[in-house]
Amino acid sequence: MMFEHVLFLSVYLFSIGIYGLITSRNMVRALICLELILNSINLNLVTFSDLFDSRQLKGDIFAIFVI
Repeated sequence: MMFEHVLFLSVYLFSIGIYGLITSRNMVRALICLELILNSINLNLVTFSDLFDSRQLKGDIFAIFVI
């Protein structure tokens, strides 16, 4: 059940980021929206890594490198 909630949050963050990136004229706001997109991707990566192989930390380590 928690898996679906995290994916919904990630889709929500990604949608807000795409909308903000397309509609913003301010460069700082565009960079913040790009960061939202990257954070949603990191959230997906960590969630799927935990779902498929919870013993290894590959998704967590990759998310740290992306940050």
